[in-house]
Amino acid sequence: MPFKVAMHNWMRAEPIETTIARLARSGYDGIEISGEPIAYDAGEVKGLLDQHGLSCWGSVTLMTGGRDLVHEDHYVRQASVSYVKDCLSFVASLGGEILTVVPSTVGKVTAMASPEEEWNWCVEGLKECQAHAEEVGVRMGVEPLNRFETYFINRADQAAAMAKEVGGNCGVCLDIFHMNMEEADWRQAIRDTGDYLVDFHVADNNRMPPGQGAIDWEALVQELSGIGYDRYLTVEFVVPVDRTPLSKRTEIADAAESGASQGMEQFLRDHGTGAVPEHYYDEYVRDSIDRLRKAFDAVQTPAA
Repeated sequence: MPFKVAMHNWMRAEPIETTIARLARSGYDGIEISGEPIAYDAGEVKGLLDQHGLSCWGSVTLMTGGRDLVHEDHYVRQASVSYVKDCLSFVASLGGEILTVVPSTVGKVTAMASPEEEWNWCVEGLKECQAHAEEVGVRMGVEPLNRFETYFINRADQAAAMAKEVGGNCGVCLDIFHMNMEEADWRQAIRDTGDYLVDFHVADNNRMPPGQGAIDWEALVQELSGIGYDRYLTVEFVVPVDRTPLSKRTEIADAAESGASQGMEQFLRDHGTGAVPEHYYDEYVRDSIDRLRKAFDAVQTPAA
């Protein structure tokens, strides 16, 4: 297999031992663990990963309320820098390699200052984070999100420009779900990102598991191979609540029933999902890696 496959765990509130066991039996190679250092005992998590033969690929910042590198309040920005640095240390303690950084609060779609001020705030904050990243041996990747989740950095070229200003080995994380909305040509965006690509997140165009939408997965794998990217693809499907009579997922309950913290409950709600029953989640986790493996195999063994 030319790539390894990891998965995020923020999409369902459950004990980390449940998640790790599920990923292991489904054939995953690792986890991109939620950026909530205070929620985990790093030694315990490392032990569980070793027990199940998995690696920590890295983590992702969860930019819930109060976390924002482009906030007008200096003290919010300062606290957000501290949060990112804590995530970097957490990844290092688990033997991970990358941290995906979303610069601003997810769901914040109104600017607080001029474009120049906000850009400079972000560069300043990320430079401090980059210095810490180099100390602990973890590589950061700036991730663009679609315009409905943030107004700040929506495309690969914007993320690359930010990474270049931050300097060092700061790079870019891309997500095909967001790219499908924001890039004029996602294939060209991958090529243009090139060596700056740190990490790649995957869900179909409807944010369901790979294979349940319109993305050409073989073409995607081919493009990533073409730029020499051979690391992890990290699964990040988000299953929507369907409240219509057509629903085939009637058991998905409101986010209030997810068992998540207040901040994460709102994060789930903002992403259109809720409390996903374990049997659905198991199915979607397996479906994701099965479809990706099919794409890997097709690219490795092209038709005659």
